[in-house]
Parts: sequence; C-alpha cells; structure tokens
Amino acid sequence: MTKSIKASAQRQGQATIWHNSGEALLPARPSPIMAVPDLVAVPSLPSPLPHPALAWLCRLFDGVIAASSLVSNEPVLNVRDFDWTAGLRRQWRAIRDEALAVTGPAATSRIVPLPRGGETANHCPIATATLAEVPGLHDAAFAQLAPGAHVAMRRGTTKGLLTCHLGLSVPRDGDARMRVRDRIVRWAEGETLVFDDTHPHELWNEARAARIVLRLRFARPLRQPGRTVADGVLRLLGNAA
Repeated sequence: MTKSIKASAQRQGQATIWHNSGEALLPARPSPIMAVPDLVAVPSLPSPLPHPALAWLCRLFDGVIAASSLVSNEPVLNVRDFDWTAGLRRQWRAIRDEALAVTGPAATSRIVPLPRGGETANHCPIATATLAEVPGLHDAAFAQLAPGAHVAMRRGTTKGLLTCHLGLSVPRDGDARMRVRDRIVRWAEGETLVFDDTHPHELWNEARAARIVLRLRFARPLRQPGRTVADGVLRLLGNAA
C-alpha cells in the first residue's frame, strides 16, 4: 500500500501532498530546468515560539498527550480522520481570493493572522465562516513564503495542537516543499495537509512565485487524562504570551 501511494504521488509531480506516508528525505538535487534563486532565511515566518525553558516544560507532558490521542501520532496524519477539512477544500478558491487581497507583495514572507474579529476577518468573510466550522480551532493565518525562502528547522511546543495547511497558491516553476521529521510533503492548490509540528520541520520555496497557504492550528482529539493535560498546557502558554 505504501509503495503504491509513493508511486502515485511521484507521478503527480511537484504540486502533491502525500497525506499518509510522505517521502523519505533525500539529498537535494539541482533542477536541470531552471536556475533556483538564492535561498533567503526566514527565521520569523512561523508563529514565535515561547521561551526555551517554557517550551521544555510543556514538552514534558507530550508523552501523556500522545498516549491519550484518538488519532495517529505520526508526523503526517490522514486528512480522512478530520471530516471538517472537506469544507476547507470546497471553499479554497474563494479563500484564495481573500488571501491574495490581504497578503501583500509576493516577494515578502509573512504571516497574516485571521482572528475571530478585527479588520482582517472583516475582509475575509468566507475564510472566517469556514474556520468557524473547525472543532477546537486555536488560531489561523494566511502564511506566505516568498520565492527563494527557507524556514529553518524548528519544533512546535505541544502535541495538544495539530496543524492544517490548505494550499491556496502553489508555484509550479520550482520546488516548494516541507520536511516533517523524515518525510517530504508538497502542497497542492485546494488540498489539505495535517501534521504534528512537534516533529522537527522546515520549509523551502525554490520557485519564482510565492507559496500561500491557510495555516490553522486546532486541538488534537484526545481522551482523558490527555485532554485535561493538554488544556492546562495551552492555558500555560496563553498566560505566557
């Protein structure tokens, strides 16, 4: 099964998300077709991480949370386990149009938060309404990765949250990809990817156009005692923000 998934994904080309297995990390190879622009480090693109001591404290509870998880603890999860992602996929074109109106110049890597209220949410009614259907939504934003950008390897703070990306604008003239632990995933327009950001991950955009996704974090489905533990960790992080 795994071999067939990999083979199918490779045939689909670069704009592919591998929901289940991903691809083993291989040494990067230069493109024979185009000259890749120089990579520009973007250390501040993802949400700022808490103080290292606080992050270490929160990760002490990851074992309890993982043992209580109602979904896989793998780095990349199956989107079929999250029925609500279908709503994101249905609305992706309208959400893309809203994203393009607020993300700014394509040469810039930036995060545009989508709070439940405020000016950005007012300009993005369809995205806001669709996000209201996400159970346990923690936060959401449009994430734009500029041409030639590289986000260095990092880890999220708690397994109590999972991350979902909805591909909105994905360049096809180069390789836009993310490594999550030992797997490589590539975004596709109108498709969703769910992953656990507590695994080491980094991003590249070796293309001439920006990559834009709707990035949201949501509560991992948990049984007790993990639910109570995760809620406590999130309150601790919220108080420290």
